[in-house]
Amino acid sequence: MTTTTVPMSVLKNRTTRPDGEGSVQVQLDPALKIGNAKVFAVYGKGGIGKSTTSSNLSVAFSKLGKRVLQIGCDPKHDSTFTLTKRLVPTVIDILETVDFHPEELRPEDFVYTGYNGVMCVEAGGPPAGTGCGGYVVGQTVKLLKEHHLLEDTDVVIFDVLGDVVCGGFAAPLQHADRALIVAANDFDSIFAMNRIVAAIQAKSKNYNVRLGGVIANRSNATDQIDKFNAAVGLTTMARFPDLDAIRRSRLKKATLFEMEATPEIEAVQAEYLRLAAKLWAGTDPLVSSPLKDREIFDLLGFD
Repeated sequence: MTTTTVPMSVLKNRTTRPDGEGSVQVQLDPALKIGNAKVFAVYGKGGIGKSTTSSNLSVAFSKLGKRVLQIGCDPKHDSTFTLTKRLVPTVIDILETVDFHPEELRPEDFVYTGYNGVMCVEAGGPPAGTGCGGYVVGQTVKLLKEHHLLEDTDVVIFDVLGDVVCGGFAAPLQHADRALIVAANDFDSIFAMNRIVAAIQAKSKNYNVRLGGVIANRSNATDQIDKFNAAVGLTTMARFPDLDAIRRSRLKKATLFEMEATPEIEAVQAEYLRLAAKLWAGTDPLVSSPLKDREIFDLLGFD
């Protein structure tokens, strides 16, 4: 991963900017392209259930016979918690033990096998206020490629922290084919979704990533999501209701595919399997236009 620093005087005079309007961001090293795997980046407001969604989607892909790698991109490194039943060491933690000499590492030092064979990696992050999350993502992909761990992988899922507020958070979009947005049927998560749409729009100018769609989570109704989707050009790909069983699965360190079978659990499992099959078959890219902040307030009925 290389970092490109461009003087602002040059940026102001450019007709084509690298990533969005006047931004200076971590740039993707062309040599670090993942390969033939289908790559999905999962975004959404903090606390919306991205890790639960990502982990169950990973299992659904594995149930379809796919070889799956899930990469957690959050310093709290709990993306793969329900898959591995523990908080695994992060790539940054492991690199630190060898004084950042990656050639001294073996795959088993940083890749952990989770439920149903899902491979799990936690990228981690730099100490607060000291570095860029995009750099960490780049180093993780580089390490995986150096150990040839991406060559036989069918699906890669990046589980990305919170809202997109800088180029570092958006770095997984440089690797992804499709970006999926997890949202609830409420104003805050839709507001965050709008910012994510803007980030994907910016990255799509120079990378292959395109919007895949919305995953409605913890939502018994979808009227607000539907209204936003219609305004910006999105579609809802799957919906998971606000079930206590989903909350309890996290407490039990288990995916929903390991929970005791009940009609509601089986319905959620079927929805994940349907979503995985749809994503594997391929989805048309969505062309959407984010709203201005005031437009979201007006759209969703705030004065």
